[in-house]
Amino acid sequence: MTVDVEEISSKTFDYIVVGGGASGCSLAATLSNEFSVLLVERGGSPYGNPLISESRNYGLALMQTNEFSSVSQSFVSEEGVVNQRGRVLGGSTAINSGFYSRASKNFIERIGWDENSVREAYEWVESNIVFQPNRSDLSPWQSVAKESFVEIEDFVPFNGVSLEHVAGTKIGGSIFDGYGKRHSSADLLSAGNVNRINVLLNSTVKRIIFNHNGKQPTAHGIRFMKSDGSDDKIYEVYLRAEQDSLLVSGDVILSAGAMGSPQILMLSGIGPQQHLKHFNISTLINLPEVGNSIKDNPCISLLIDSPKTLIPDTPQVVGITQDFQIIIQSVNRNVKQNETKLMFVAKVAFPVSKGKLELNNTDPRQNPSVRFNYLVEKRDLDECIEMSHLLENVVLTNSIKLFLKSKQNAQTVKKSSSEELRELCKKNVRTYYHYHGGCGIGSVVDKDYKVYGVTGLRVIDGSTFPDSPGTNPMALF
Repeated sequence: MTVDVEEISSKTFDYIVVGGGASGCSLAATLSNEFSVLLVERGGSPYGNPLISESRNYGLALMQTNEFSSVSQSFVSEEGVVNQRGRVLGGSTAINSGFYSRASKNFIERIGWDENSVREAYEWVESNIVFQPNRSDLSPWQSVAKESFVEIEDFVPFNGVSLEHVAGTKIGGSIFDGYGKRHSSADLLSAGNVNRINVLLNSTVKRIIFNHNGKQPTAHGIRFMKSDGSDDKIYEVYLRAEQDSLLVSGDVILSAGAMGSPQILMLSGIGPQQHLKHFNISTLINLPEVGNSIKDNPCISLLIDSPKTLIPDTPQVVGITQDFQIIIQSVNRNVKQNETKLMFVAKVAFPVSKGKLELNNTDPRQNPSVRFNYLVEKRDLDECIEMSHLLENVVLTNSIKLFLKSKQNAQTVKKSSSEELRELCKKNVRTYYHYHGGCGIGSVVDKDYKVYGVTGLRVIDGSTFPDSPGTNPMALF
């Protein structure tokens, strides 16, 4: 692991993985069993940073928003919804709430993956960084949340502790251990062959290098720069060629996420021709769908005025409706030093509204522009209204009333009308931080995640997902 770009510059590797998040770290560790791998991460190391490692500090890392160096890079969609990107080794697994759950079997079948291979991958990840609490390990507030969910017919039965994506209420896994220490995807690197892995930190990829010796352009390496903005010098690394040949056998793999991977493709000349022309980028491959069909799960949060002082609390429990369309959790998150907010949060699991990602400029350190088109489709708005009704019902349960020491009778409390909740959804929609898409299978990459029109280049991350799988997509990234 190094931040010295001169140490890595001009070297060759069997595989180059761009982006050290959930997918990138897993890929680097797996590939290292047989190949030499360079993993390039635009952020720094997560180790030794208590804002990342300690569960009691959950949320504080999201408050640090330095333009070049903070572990969380904030961005605002064109609709005005504030969102976050992980910018640290481990990616968003280093700053998220840590809840772990497998995807639904339906998702695995629909995307065309082999069920046995997926199960083996799950078990490898889970044996290294996932922890399953007992019922007795629930925090006081998570116990209250669990009881409130099972009072609602939509969130029964109670399924106990489970990593599977099942309807009802369950206690899931976590990447926080019993001592409150986070184990991000960065920890998976030590499960690979560490002698074959080079990790370059604080380096941002500017574009992919192609050679033109064959029928199609072939990825040959990458150009990158320091992430801190200290200078604009460009460095290069390359894929290793076969002996006595100019042919390379490995790949450049983009695992930079739904915001980063489409951006890097476009900066490399792969994307909508007219859009690239606007930024004076020569078109290598005209792929109009790069950046299209990006989605984010609409979320509504409901704040609770707690009569007690609670320690910051990451989610351990989830409620999933019988049709799997709505997912609800609760969290007590730091919003500033010594101040937390207790809230229920729910998301529309399968939004049909699709957005678009485009370049803002040609600086890869800056965020691209994105519009998610939250709730544009009537179906999404209808689901949001139903979701808001469920949130109201949860906070009016006996479990919550007992916790709040409230004497209000749920039967006498005036609930919001559907029209009132329609307006609430439109005005207060926010993110669940599970945005995905932009490099879809069948439009940007093939079923083997190879980018159309070139060789030696793949995209393997959440940008290829048609939906956000399960409660939390972290398990599949």
